[in-house]
Amino acid sequence: MNPPHILLVEDDPSLGFVIKDNLCMKGYEVTLCRDGEEADRLFNPRAFQLCIFDVMLPRKDGFTLAKSVRARDNSVPILFLTAKSMTDDKLEGFRVGADDYITKPFSLEELFYRIEVFLKRDRVSEPVRGSTFRLGNYEFDVSKLSLRIGKEEKSLTQKEADVLKLLFQHRERVLKREEILREVWGNEDYFLGRSMDVFISKLRKYLRDDDSVQIVNYHGVGFKLELKE
Repeated sequence: MNPPHILLVEDDPSLGFVIKDNLCMKGYEVTLCRDGEEADRLFNPRAFQLCIFDVMLPRKDGFTLAKSVRARDNSVPILFLTAKSMTDDKLEGFRVGADDYITKPFSLEELFYRIEVFLKRDRVSEPVRGSTFRLGNYEFDVSKLSLRIGKEEKSLTQKEADVLKLLFQHRERVLKREEILREVWGNEDYFLGRSMDVFISKLRKYLRDDDSVQIVNYHGVGFKLELKE
């Protein structure tokens, strides 16, 4: 089996070298780019198992790069490296399709952990990706990362599909916020809770064409997918 291939985009030569070198020692294959335009040219759907983008990049910033990648591949996980501490900037990353972020300065151990969480989840979920679920008038195809109603089809990101699948599998009860964070993001970090709200809002928007399907917010507790007969 080929090692996971990671697309790393970091304009700081020293940091880029250190990250790439350590990832290679961990057994990953790494393609390092110095700017967003170079990465955009090199990106090819199905060629990479994970993307790591710095936010502040020359020629094309990380947000714009993520949008471009998401237009071609909804499933590849995107992890942002950011020196910014503003919540709005981090939430913007999730809005454009990122799956997680890590704030500089960070330890390589933390980076390795975040990467392994994504790659492990991808391997574990593979056997059930062929599942198709009926949500009211919607058809939710986990393998294709799609949500279809009538002739309209919406492509989901892997994270969006993971959240929706989890809500469907536990639709008989309220899923606590910390449960969703542990299952989908791997930890219960406060800011990730804010990002989860962004994903829930997106899913509600996707499901708005059928009033019988609702993601109900139980304030301070969690969420429940309610399917009315």
